[in-house]
This record gives sequence, structure tokens and C-alpha cells, in this order.
Amino acid sequence: MKNVIITGSNGMIGSLILRNCLENPNVKSVTTIVRRTSGLDHPKLKEIIHSNFEDFSTIASHFKNQDLCFYCIGVYTGKVPRDEFAKITIDYTKSFAEMVRQNNDNTTFCFLSGQGADRSGSSKLMFAKDKGIAENLLFDLKFSQMYSFRPGYIYPTQLRVEPNFFYKVMRVLYRPFLSKVYPNIGVSSEKLADTMVAVGLHGNARSIFENKDIRLYKNS
Repeated sequence: MKNVIITGSNGMIGSLILRNCLENPNVKSVTTIVRRTSGLDHPKLKEIIHSNFEDFSTIASHFKNQDLCFYCIGVYTGKVPRDEFAKITIDYTKSFAEMVRQNNDNTTFCFLSGQGADRSGSSKLMFAKDKGIAENLLFDLKFSQMYSFRPGYIYPTQLRVEPNFFYKVMRVLYRPFLSKVYPNIGVSSEKLADTMVAVGLHGNARSIFENKDIRLYKNS
């Protein structure tokens, strides 16, 4: 049975991963690092409220003895200024991952990245470039197992307030039209979360999961 640590567990994908882990018989305990409580009460769950995502030294003890990590923090392009986007996408990831690595020798790390992430550093697109930098930082830390998941559009299977007009349109068009005509344009939130948990718990020969790989993944 695995000890799991999650950050981003109040977000769309992180919350699904959290619930999956709490219900999963292969998971012994779940530690979440959050800015605000989820309101969940479960014997497996320990919520650690923390505000400074550039420095986790004051809560380092909670990073010890963690077998599996799910990193699900992210921000939509255009929601914050350029420097803030880089801080959230790169700096937060680096600080959290280094704390996990410093306190564990055999952790599997699962990173919620995004379609188009460019590890070559040549992309002119902010999202692709910053996600690529974050991926490089993570792979360089030499976790026991490292997996990056690169979904395209994520179709929310639960009701939510859409972040902008583009996502409102995509929500309407995705299931009846786009998912059939362009199947690899996106993936449902539940499929993404379930795949991340299954890969994290059971392993896989593939280290980077593009949208197609996520969509076609079968948990054996």
C-alpha cells in the first residue's frame, strides 16, 4: 500500500485524483498540501494548509515517507501576468518537487503538464516553453519513476464555472462534435485523473503520456 502526497487537490483534476486515492485499496494514506481546506473528512486524509509555495521548509516533515506524488497545480494562460505564470508553472513545481526528492529515495512523481510542452526550449509559446522547463527540472531530479501527462482540452465531467468564453464554447462542442471528429483534441477529466492514478500506482514503460496515450490507456 502506498503513501500518497498531492498538491492541487482543490482543482478539477487534483480533486478527482484525491477522491480516487481515498477510495483506492492500494493507497494507505493521502497527504494534501493546500492553501484552503477541501472540506473532506476521511481517515486516510491529512490536509496541510500552507501558503508559501516557493518554500516548503516549515512543513518538510510531511514530505517524508511518500511513495507517490501527484502534482496538479496549474493556471490558465491569460489569467495572470507573464512573470506570475512562470512562477506558478516553474518555480512552484521546482520547490515542491525538490522537497519531495530531498525527503524520499523511491518516490514516483506524476506531473500534470499539457499538450505542446516543449522540452527543447525553442517554443515561442509561453505555455509550451514553461511547461517544458518544468518537465526538464523534474526529469533531472531522477525520481524512482517520473511521468508527465500532456492532455489537450480537458472536458469537465462535473459542473463548474468555465474560466473564459473559449472554454464555454469547448464545453458545448466537445462531446457531441469535436471528440468524434478530432478524438485526440482532448480527454475527459475523469479519464485523465483515472489514468494518472493507475500509472502512478502500477507503473508504465512510457514516461510521457500525450493526449492520445491518456485517452487510449487501459488499466489492466
